[in-house]
Amino acid sequence: MKDLLRTADLSPTDVELLLQTAADFAAKPFLANTTLANRTVAIYMTKPSTRTRLASETAVAHLGGTPIFIRGDELQIGRGETIADTARVISGYASALLVRTFKQSDVDELGANATIPVINGLTDDDHPTQLLADWVTIREVFGKDIAGRKFTYVGDGNNMAHAWLTMGAILGAHVVVATPGGSYAPDSQAVSAAQSIAKKTGATLEILTDPEAAAKDASVLYTDVWMSMGDSESDRASKTKALAPFAVTPNLMKLTSSDSIFMHCLPAHRGEEVSADVIDGNSSVVWREAFHRRTTIQAILYHLVRGDLIGN
Repeated sequence: MKDLLRTADLSPTDVELLLQTAADFAAKPFLANTTLANRTVAIYMTKPSTRTRLASETAVAHLGGTPIFIRGDELQIGRGETIADTARVISGYASALLVRTFKQSDVDELGANATIPVINGLTDDDHPTQLLADWVTIREVFGKDIAGRKFTYVGDGNNMAHAWLTMGAILGAHVVVATPGGSYAPDSQAVSAAQSIAKKTGATLEILTDPEAAAKDASVLYTDVWMSMGDSESDRASKTKALAPFAVTPNLMKLTSSDSIFMHCLPAHRGEEVSADVIDGNSSVVWREAFHRRTTIQAILYHLVRGDLIGN
């Protein structure tokens, strides 16, 4: 496996390896600090970033390498150079490339033409590095035995909903996604792909439109912002109205299991998708989750450059 372009690229064995290595890096950040010695990693972002950028640059440094951060307007792509040519050029300079952008097809094309590992740091379709961070955090709380537990996402059926279903399927978990119907539901192809994985692993996937049914007895209640980057401001009023019943409030949290946790990929808008009482309360693990963006990206880089991942 050369690249991590989609969550579905990972086999259960790969996920187990990455989660364990991330936990090792959490305990000992400089455990493999010569892996990228005298090497560079390009970090190309056309979307603003807090966690992905900081986590990526720190992860490269902890592996002994030098990160090169590139904004979308700093490459010749903006003047017509092809994505394929860009991939070939970057491959001559760097040992890996992490990309945070809008179109999944752009990341796919970079991966197809680069001779170095390409990592999806977020697209409109998927967010594999976030889901690894989520599950390292979940395991710190609940351990590896997830039998009888339910892991729920509520809100917009966006890239996070897709990745949540896919990673849950890979891990054989009971995963629920609750969204409004219609245009706010998760993409049908993403759901179908996750269901195909679930048939192999024994995972249980549910797609609901009732947030209370989804939250009932859940061990994790997860949400994301309602207005994602690239969403039109003209849609804000209608989208907010549709998603309002899916806000994570203390009342919704009361329906979850007695030991449940709240998760959010951040940034958060208190008073919209989550109340301040929840995200700043005792059940919230969002800061530990954010911390693990570094440990998991570090684990991905470590294993991809070594050729340790087998793919699905």
